[in-house]
Amino acid sequence: MIVTVEDAADPRLADYVRLRDVSLRRHLESTEGLFIAEGEKVIRRAVEAGYRPRSFLLAHRWLESLADLLATHDEVPVYVVTEALAEQVTGFHVHRGALASLHRETRHRVDDLLGLRRLVVMEDIVDHTNVGAILRCAAGLGWDGALLSPRAADPLYRRSIKVAMGAVFSLPWARLDEWSGAVGQLRAAGYRVVALALTPDSRDIAEVAAGLGADEKVAILLGTEGDGLSTRWIEQADDVAVIPMSAGIDSLNVAAAAAVACYALR
Repeated sequence: MIVTVEDAADPRLADYVRLRDVSLRRHLESTEGLFIAEGEKVIRRAVEAGYRPRSFLLAHRWLESLADLLATHDEVPVYVVTEALAEQVTGFHVHRGALASLHRETRHRVDDLLGLRRLVVMEDIVDHTNVGAILRCAAGLGWDGALLSPRAADPLYRRSIKVAMGAVFSLPWARLDEWSGAVGQLRAAGYRVVALALTPDSRDIAEVAAGLGADEKVAILLGTEGDGLSTRWIEQADDVAVIPMSAGIDSLNVAAAAAVACYALR
């Protein structure tokens, strides 16, 4: 199924058009039920995790290194293009020269995750890079899953996947059905809910960690990049934790804060 394509307008390349146009990609990927993986390692991790490829878009130099994977999916078209044509189609320089379009799946629902011991919960974090980095931190530091509010960025968007280095395929995650009752739902499921926020009554995260039981279920709440967590979620949490800062800096980027929190509360 190896096909050389020389025209950027070829309709067979429709899955890969304008990958940096978030609005277009959101519509296209949800309508067509697909997502894009970029780079050999990420493509392999997606396929090994069981996601079914729709097609591959490769520069010729990748045919040999991906030959084993392509051979096991010999019914899937492999569109071979020059790197210049790939850039023309996608709208940016695909420096890794390898892309795959895969079938999107909903693998977990909220109820599936509420039995897990450690959860990271993201409220309206809209930056795909931050979502990917948080998922990578959570997976790497031994957390069990992640929940996302309805307005949070898509973990299966190309940039999220790339930053997560494929952790989005191994860490169970689900999107909350609604925002307002999410903290109550976590508490009802037996979690000690820890909000990461700057408030007058927030406590040093080390102090919060010291008060956790060895087998206690814990959920960390992480807020949006600009305003942080909503007042509603903070007020409903069991604890409000803060990472002590120095040099006049009041806080870390949310992904960096997630890494510290996942380590401190693990």
